[in-house]
Amino acid sequence: MSYNNFGNSPYNNTGFGSSGFTPPTGGPVKPWQRRTPQMGQQLKDKSSIRTGLTFAVGFVVVIWAVHFINVLTGGLLNYWGIHPLDTSALWHIFTSPLLHSNIDHLMSNTVPGAIFCFIIGMSGKRVFWEVTLLTVLIGGIGTWLFGGVGTNHIGASGLIYGWLGYLIVRGLFNRDVKQFLVGLALAFIYSGLFWGLLPIYPGVSWQAHLFGGVGGVAAGAFIASDDPAALRERKQQKQLKKQMRKQGRQRGH
Repeated sequence: MSYNNFGNSPYNNTGFGSSGFTPPTGGPVKPWQRRTPQMGQQLKDKSSIRTGLTFAVGFVVVIWAVHFINVLTGGLLNYWGIHPLDTSALWHIFTSPLLHSNIDHLMSNTVPGAIFCFIIGMSGKRVFWEVTLLTVLIGGIGTWLFGGVGTNHIGASGLIYGWLGYLIVRGLFNRDVKQFLVGLALAFIYSGLFWGLLPIYPGVSWQAHLFGGVGGVAAGAFIASDDPAALRERKQQKQLKKQMRKQGRQRGH
């Protein structure tokens, strides 16, 4: 074992030396080296922010990279949009959100998409992927069924509506006041998007918006990975009581 400063030992609290001393594992922990609940929360918050930023930046990079490739190939990638009731193109529900018809279309989805990715990503990787997958499946299949034969649906707006729908309702299902207030604020800020749920704009896939939103609301209702700690504890207690009642009935027989 070696030390940074001559004459110091693992039990010397005098702090002599220019660089101080950090005791080895197993030695006494000094008060300022103890991990407090506040420190743990700060680390958790930093990790959540980092995860949210990763998803937000990743979303922007991917859709812009795909668009530039699409432009360079003369729009050939647009074929991978959703072709309603075409069974050979059903799997296009996974590629359609990455494609955009022009730069205006791309720009309109970039900012809200990055914001929603960041907020959802702060809840964790599992939450983000569960919400996104449900939105893609329900939104994509709904568009494939009701989008109209002979049309081609592209764009991340279905995802945008799904993420927004999830953020608006999750506080209700999670019984979380902070999440509810965030959802209320987002509903107000992006209230103009609700017009996109109606078939009033030519060339706009209201079906993707509508069913994407349904997918997001379904995610808010059914996934449990985003439950706050207090709600998880209540669910566990409820399940435990249910099991105890079941065991009591079995003993009675």
